[in-house]
Amino acid sequence: MGLISFRLIAILMLLAASWPLYAKEQDQFRQSTADHGEFEQLKQAFETGPDVTRACLGCHTNAARQIHQSTHWTWEFKNPETGQLLGKRHVVNNFCLAATPNIQSCSSCHIGYGWDEEEFDFTSEEHVDCLVCHDTTGTYSRLALRDPEKKKPNLKKIAQNVGKTSRETCGSCHFSGGGGKGVKHGDMDPSLVHPDIFLDVHMDADGMNFSCSTCHVSDAHEISGSRYSPTAVDQDKVAVAGRDGRTTCRSCHSGEPHEKDERLNHHARTIACQTCHIPKLSRGDYPSKMWWDWSEAGKRDENGQQYTTVDEAGLEIYNSKKGDFIWERDNIPEYRWFNGTILYTLPGDEIDPDSIVKVNRLLGGPGEGDSRIWPVKVMRGKQPYDLEFKTLLTPQTVGKEGYWETLDWNQALTLGSEAMNKRFSGAYGFVETEMDWLASHMVPPADQSLGCADCHSTQGRLAGLGGIYIPGTGSAAWLDRIGLLIVLATLLGILGHGAFRLFLRLKRR
Repeated sequence: MGLISFRLIAILMLLAASWPLYAKEQDQFRQSTADHGEFEQLKQAFETGPDVTRACLGCHTNAARQIHQSTHWTWEFKNPETGQLLGKRHVVNNFCLAATPNIQSCSSCHIGYGWDEEEFDFTSEEHVDCLVCHDTTGTYSRLALRDPEKKKPNLKKIAQNVGKTSRETCGSCHFSGGGGKGVKHGDMDPSLVHPDIFLDVHMDADGMNFSCSTCHVSDAHEISGSRYSPTAVDQDKVAVAGRDGRTTCRSCHSGEPHEKDERLNHHARTIACQTCHIPKLSRGDYPSKMWWDWSEAGKRDENGQQYTTVDEAGLEIYNSKKGDFIWERDNIPEYRWFNGTILYTLPGDEIDPDSIVKVNRLLGGPGEGDSRIWPVKVMRGKQPYDLEFKTLLTPQTVGKEGYWETLDWNQALTLGSEAMNKRFSGAYGFVETEMDWLASHMVPPADQSLGCADCHSTQGRLAGLGGIYIPGTGSAAWLDRIGLLIVLATLLGILGHGAFRLFLRLKRR
């Protein structure tokens, strides 16, 4: 080996050794182009959150108006495919049931100040909360700002140390959706604040260290990615990192990610990447709630008091205010065909109480070009409905006169229906419901993805999905008949050929 080769190897080794330090330095450099601690307008003591926002708007003059156009602010989204008006202000779920009647509690995760009542000024610029997304100190708490008995955060220090969004700031709401840590999604919980490579290969804090905004790129404060209208299949080419708003696997990995296995690339034409690469849900430090039965709420102990019950792991499995719960960790997802369109059962939509009601329904099916098989967490439970009008009801559970305080369903349903401007007959019951949540997070290393036998077996993952034949899962009547005909035809051909040769031989004699 020549001298030049040795020098080249030495240079490459030096670059490899110095890269982590260089990358860390570049990451710090990219955090901000300004030291906010040097700004005079941020060196004052701030009494309220809106005081900080007014100071921010002195430089970021268009930020609030951009926020006003975002779904994070409006909590509204009109699906262009179905025409349904969605968003937290309009949908029903089978967790906390509805946001609008319980806005005092639910608005704690709205990116604005002061939405404590039904009326809220959505045009107010100073009511935009800049700190909830841009705090880097980890000390900001809007709940502390709202509660006079709690110690107020140091708004001056926080304002002087704002920066890019992080897993922690995004997760302050999204990791605790549904009223608690890990309750709602099944693929997101506070474990993702500092995950290792085995929990999420992309967000590994000591590895690639993706933040939420690495994939959920923003443009004028509108964040890409929507649970109301997600992308089922991405047909575009690989994206330019940081400049393309697509939140899909293909935007980085292309449509043929398995370089040495065309067989797996062929699977990707029918199966979403997440199906194989998210083998289990709730793999972090928190289980996910899988069952919420509101019909069991309202019980009292022997002293007539509300009570809670926890299991040996410390998980709440009964609450007088909320009902029965079932939690699961490391659970296997269920699978659905999905083409990118979700149809919701909205307040006022008629339901069939004699069957399980789908709160949301993933549309799509086999043979549809944009349909893929996706993994989902299925949340199940029971919730109130109107016996006369056959509609899901939206109770007011929290607040001074809400159900949590009174344990009076009739009053809670009356107040909730008024808040949603929906009718209530006064007669109610409880119906079993299901709600599907698509999984895209908590991706382990590739060697932990599903293997062939996980699906190609009698009791495989996709058994019962319908619309597709999977070799190894069992018999298919039509395929069995074709196979039998082929076998019989082959046998007849052999026998006929043998008989013909025997005939020719006898004829020669």
